[in-house]
Amino acid sequence: MRRSPPPLSHGRLVVLLGALSTFGPLSMDLYLPGLPSMATDLSAPAWAAQLTITTCMLGLASGQLVAGPVSDARGRRAPLLAGLTAYMVASMLCALAPTVWALLVLRLVQGLAGAAGIVIARAIVRDLHTGIEAARFFAMLMLVAGLAPILAPLVGGQLLHVTDWRGVFVVLAAIGAVLLLAAWWALADTLPVERRHSGGLVATLGVFGGLVRDRAFVGYTLAMGLSFGAMAAYISGSPFVLEDIHGVSPQLFSVLFALNAGGLLVASQVSRALVARLGPRRILGIGVSSCAAGGLGALASVVLDLGLAGLLPSFFVLVASIGLILPNAAALALAEHPRTAGSASALLGVAQFGIGAIAAPLAGIAGSHSALPLATVSATLSCAALVCLIGLTRRAGTAARPVSTLGAPESPA
Repeated sequence: MRRSPPPLSHGRLVVLLGALSTFGPLSMDLYLPGLPSMATDLSAPAWAAQLTITTCMLGLASGQLVAGPVSDARGRRAPLLAGLTAYMVASMLCALAPTVWALLVLRLVQGLAGAAGIVIARAIVRDLHTGIEAARFFAMLMLVAGLAPILAPLVGGQLLHVTDWRGVFVVLAAIGAVLLLAAWWALADTLPVERRHSGGLVATLGVFGGLVRDRAFVGYTLAMGLSFGAMAAYISGSPFVLEDIHGVSPQLFSVLFALNAGGLLVASQVSRALVARLGPRRILGIGVSSCAAGGLGALASVVLDLGLAGLLPSFFVLVASIGLILPNAAALALAEHPRTAGSASALLGVAQFGIGAIAAPLAGIAGSHSALPLATVSATLSCAALVCLIGLTRRAGTAARPVSTLGAPESPA
């Protein structure tokens, strides 16, 4: 008999949706410490081992284009459970991969499956909340999901003391199994039948076409994606810049990385506390402006040879600003699209992971010889985010609404 779980409490829903939002950093960061041993075990070149990160990120981006529209047509629960099941199976198969080429294919499948958790979690928030309440809820999700990029590499390193890289993928499969059980047992469908729309390729393309013609939606999506790309450049390039060029030890680098990620978490909770007073549009503007200031500060530090005294504060501002940007950009982008929240959430995810997948290798194009590529990519993307926000959303209806109407939650029924 089909089970219909009772509604979750606010706190438990935050924890569950926040956990579902961690598939990106968990899938990419947990096994990073095991990359060298994986390459040796599979007799693979370093570039092929690193491609396992790229293929997973591509899967996380493209999978949202499928899971989002399907959840608009079929409801949130069934596609989510299917994605979690596929993620669990794909992770186990990754642990059994006989060659790096098989692993590349399986990592793509793993990313495709994990994308369901990310995109549907955002859509569920939009089913239940809009405006200020949605921005607050997204900020709470970041408090849970933001711990993943801090803890995943550390946990992965500790796992290697008791297992090998294959065991790390078994752990990922176990995480998928736990989330599958939790979602099946506790998560009710938040999209009632009367609010679903017919599926099919033509209908899906029509929905996407309508979204990309919405100037405000495109502006918020690009502001979010380009800013995230600037942070992705920092994540991929900062180990080479700080450790190889400026002589920072790996231990100190991990502390600095954790401090920056902590700044992101604090900023997200500042946003949650102030959003009722300032509104999501204004906080988003502050966040994108801060991101651009951090990117330009990093570029100036490299060009003027200011060293760590210029780079470290710039990196902190750039990363912390993402805590202001992500929850408010998501809330504003989804506010006008309650019936197609899954599809709209999918485009948000594609912008994030797609731009991030492009930015990451560009930032490291000079390896450990120069910090200029990292600084240039970060400055360019963050400034482009500010231009898109100002140019495309200036007359957005959501931004002009009184604060009280933005805070009214939409009934899931």
